[in-house]
Amino acid sequence: MSTRSRAREVALQALFQEDLNPRASRDQLAPFVEARLKDGELREFATSLVLGVMRNRAELDELLEAKADNWSLARMAATDRNVLRLGAFEIRYADTPDRVAINEAVELAKRFGSKQSSQFVNGILDKLLTNKDKGES
Repeated sequence: MSTRSRAREVALQALFQEDLNPRASRDQLAPFVEARLKDGELREFATSLVLGVMRNRAELDELLEAKADNWSLARMAATDRNVLRLGAFEIRYADTPDRVAINEAVELAKRFGSKQSSQFVNGILDKLLTNKDKGES
């Protein structure tokens, strides 16, 4: 596993915690990341992902719901929902190449989600990317 992949994994875990327990997780973000990542650059990357998703969560959720035919984010498994948020954030706001962001999200879904999670995540993020290529949101 690459080091940035490990940072994404930690970011996903923090986002999952934030999703299920919003008040406590913000104060615990720095200690959580520091305990899991020793490299300062990776800690900064993971923290920027978490804070970026949290800052843009309403927009990301709206965007993902529009792409997830017949699915609301509330109906999705918490793991899938947060993998999608992380992937969508990287596609929309980070300097990560789009296909890398999708591949990393799919790998997280394989590792932490259900049997069908990786296909589900890939399908929704691919729709997001397809519309981005066309200049739509």
